[in-house]
Amino acid sequence: MSIIAQHGEIFIILACLFGFFMAWGVGANDVANAMGTSVGSKAITIKQAIIIAVIFEFLGAWLAGGEVTATIRGGIVDPALLEANPQLLVYGMLSALLAAAIWLLVASAKGWPVSTTHSIVGAIVGFGAVGLGMEAVAWNRVGTIASSWVVSPLLAGTIAFVLFKSVQHLIFESHDPFAAAKRYVPVYTFLVGFIVAMVTLTKGLTHVGLDLSFGQSFLFSLLIGAVIMGTGISLQRRIKYERRADDHFGFSNVERVFGVLMIFTACAMAFAHGSNDVANAVGPLAAVISVVRSDGVIDSAALVPWWVLMLGGGGIVFGLVTYGHKVIATVGTGITELTPSRGFAATLAAATTVVLASGTGLPISTTHTLVGAVLGVGLARGMAALNLSVIGTIVMSWLITLPAGAGLSILFFFTFNGIFG
Repeated sequence: MSIIAQHGEIFIILACLFGFFMAWGVGANDVANAMGTSVGSKAITIKQAIIIAVIFEFLGAWLAGGEVTATIRGGIVDPALLEANPQLLVYGMLSALLAAAIWLLVASAKGWPVSTTHSIVGAIVGFGAVGLGMEAVAWNRVGTIASSWVVSPLLAGTIAFVLFKSVQHLIFESHDPFAAAKRYVPVYTFLVGFIVAMVTLTKGLTHVGLDLSFGQSFLFSLLIGAVIMGTGISLQRRIKYERRADDHFGFSNVERVFGVLMIFTACAMAFAHGSNDVANAVGPLAAVISVVRSDGVIDSAALVPWWVLMLGGGGIVFGLVTYGHKVIATVGTGITELTPSRGFAATLAAATTVVLASGTGLPISTTHTLVGAVLGVGLARGMAALNLSVIGTIVMSWLITLPAGAGLSILFFFTFNGIFG
């Protein structure tokens, strides 16, 4: 009787527990920084952020999360090398989940916005290289993921910089900023709907049975953008100009108009985050379930059971509710002072970058992307607007994440091998 047949149920129970723990960490750390800009700019409350996260994180995971899950599950360690000893893949994935979850617990307690993607990729590389041999790791794939850690913050930072400069030029520097905001914010609202819809429709919906051509996707995205723009316009009409003695230029009224837009960008960011980062908790869990249920047959293309996505989504929401406030504070107020207009530029830039990456199956770091975007907005206002000591701590925690995930994973791998092997 094989080890997998003998201990199959134990492996699945452990995988579910560690997967939920990992999803909790994703919620406490990653969803928190996805919502940090919206809460930090006071556009939405923590309670509203949680409701938005519950709905759109799940939709992103279900509709557009399949590509990245496949990479995490079978794209980093070569499953073919494990066919003789499939239990090693089970030990490895359990170790990766537990290692990454523990590191996220430590980081969330400190208020560091670290990368769950780094944590899980580092953990999988750790057990693969030491437990199975260096040749088991697809180093070219790891290299591509590693390059995205530099590219994604730069790209998001550049988009955020350009977006915020356009806001400054078109709205804040006009002779009537409030009227200009009412004129141009609907265009930005359309952009939010169009970009997220376009990337999702062109890349993410084949596994739900919707295989649209590029032209069809473009037309549907225009329609979705127009509907969202219409909703935004009807909400903006309720905003009346308020005179305040301490506000000569009427900028606070402009920020109230952007506050409406931030609701849409928060939804877009939650969707983008769910599409990319649910894989970090669900990928290894799906790999364990697949191996146990097929009695050791390794199939990296096996479908993710629907209840696994539900478990991941539930853990994410629980993490945000119980422990997310510390990282929200770091991202929302620690790096640079955010207002709704600055938060909008940062969030839309990050969401665009993340959804593009999800479409190509690249597990990039939402954290790096969002912090890069917040830095881009800060730079648009000059270096003095940035809190360099907080940025230094964040970068330091990023550098520690990979080796921490890998080291813990190796330790747990040999522990599991000792207990069950």
